[in-house]
Amino acid sequence: MKNLLVLLTLALAVTVSRAALPQPDLIAQIHFAGGQSIASRPDFSAFTNEFTSVEARNLASQTFDKLSRAPGAWLKTKMASGATDGAAQLRPLFDDLLASEWFFEARDTAGGSPEYLLAIRLSNERSQVWSKNLATVLQSWTGIGISPDTSGNWRLNKHEAPNLFQFSRVGEWVVIDCGQNKLSLGGKFSSEIKSQPISTNWLTMDLNWPRLASLIPYLKGVDFPETKLALSAADKNLHLNGKFFLLENFAGGLPDWQMPTNTIHQPFVSFTAARGWGAWLNTQAWARPYLISPTPNQFFIWAMPSIPFQTFIAAPVPNAADALAQSYARLNSILEAPQNGNVFFSSIQAEMTNNEIHLQGVPFIAPYMQAVTEKSGQFLLAGAFPNTPRSKPLPPELFQRLALKNLAFYHWEITAERFPQLLNLTQLGMVMTQHQQLEADSAALKWLQKITPSLGNTVTEIFQTGASEMTFTRSAPGGLTAFEFLALAHWLEAKNFPGCDLKLPPRPKFKNRLIAPPTMQIPPPGAP
Repeated sequence: MKNLLVLLTLALAVTVSRAALPQPDLIAQIHFAGGQSIASRPDFSAFTNEFTSVEARNLASQTFDKLSRAPGAWLKTKMASGATDGAAQLRPLFDDLLASEWFFEARDTAGGSPEYLLAIRLSNERSQVWSKNLATVLQSWTGIGISPDTSGNWRLNKHEAPNLFQFSRVGEWVVIDCGQNKLSLGGKFSSEIKSQPISTNWLTMDLNWPRLASLIPYLKGVDFPETKLALSAADKNLHLNGKFFLLENFAGGLPDWQMPTNTIHQPFVSFTAARGWGAWLNTQAWARPYLISPTPNQFFIWAMPSIPFQTFIAAPVPNAADALAQSYARLNSILEAPQNGNVFFSSIQAEMTNNEIHLQGVPFIAPYMQAVTEKSGQFLLAGAFPNTPRSKPLPPELFQRLALKNLAFYHWEITAERFPQLLNLTQLGMVMTQHQQLEADSAALKWLQKITPSLGNTVTEIFQTGASEMTFTRSAPGGLTAFEFLALAHWLEAKNFPGCDLKLPPRPKFKNRLIAPPTMQIPPPGAP
């Protein structure tokens, strides 16, 4: 499947806020080197299992089938009477988008209507297929006749929007330009393509997420940053480097680390540390129902290999007892809300003792939250399963990484070991909230179970490099973390795909059992 899955989900790898990019009119700019070109490079051999296996090809085919139907579904109310959805004509074009090099650009114009450009490097034969298929689809949708010339070039015009859609062949490239009134991006690309340097990156992106969200309603519920990134593979890992631009101002600097070193201990399969994100959390609508005051400005997450559910999170707070009481009130308001009466698979209640909250009614795990006091301060500690006694001190290398200047986020994991842990937790979470789980025979889960056993250390670091600028780096054998792979799988298998509102469809009533993957032997609810 080559680079499809990384291409579809790089935007999921970081979740932060926004600020102004250097190009204020830019909405999106993407360059993909093309699957055929990437597969011919020496560094691609390390990724053949991930991108070219039977499971990868099956998932790619399923995804392309869905994507080919999406434009017709979105534009159904605007089509001419009797128009088809165009899926049969669009489906072959997605294979070329995976195999060939292409550029995409979208910019605002003075008139207020964006202009879009897609330029893809194609053979003459494939260029004719694109010309014929797109002309057929647009003619069906608009009811306006289109007559390509001998080179396959054509233009779709409307009186109220001249030069609405233009298809042209420029050397080895097919250039598709779409907008209103004067089209400028196609001419700009045609004049500059000869001077484009050869890139060693597999993929580059420059995305203005707020502008994209104004055009694509599905994205409005996701508060992504304005982001620049580049993906390459100089060795046996995929390397992701880039910047994102925050609305929040970090001019005051980052707080010193405050870690519960007696509570956190080895062995690890993953470890995450973050600081300075309290102001950002306060701006997130999805987070506000769960926040306490003051909002924690640091957190630490770690997972241990002994038991699948041993994942923990700790956050420093000024007064742990007060923070625990606030958390208890927040949990009760959520669990007892009238609209939540049919949300959970079973009745869940929060029970509080002097320094601990337990969730009652959750099968297989024992979620809790504790007030913890250590030499370094007071903390809230939450987990899905009891912590084990400290056995090994934290490694010196961890403190060396956290000591790096301006480090705002650090994540390390052994992805092959972390994936089955998170799969167990997410499958349980889906059944508890009556949402669709990843089915054992789904294309996405089969692909993940094929690739994850070979994935080793994944390291992500984010540094503050300006008052509202962050720079991130990642080295990962699969490009994504275990959590991101699972988020990708749920997205690709969602009934509303390619919708990006992250709302999974309700769990069908007749599926009243927990679907356990091969790594998770759990009986159905009610079994003896």
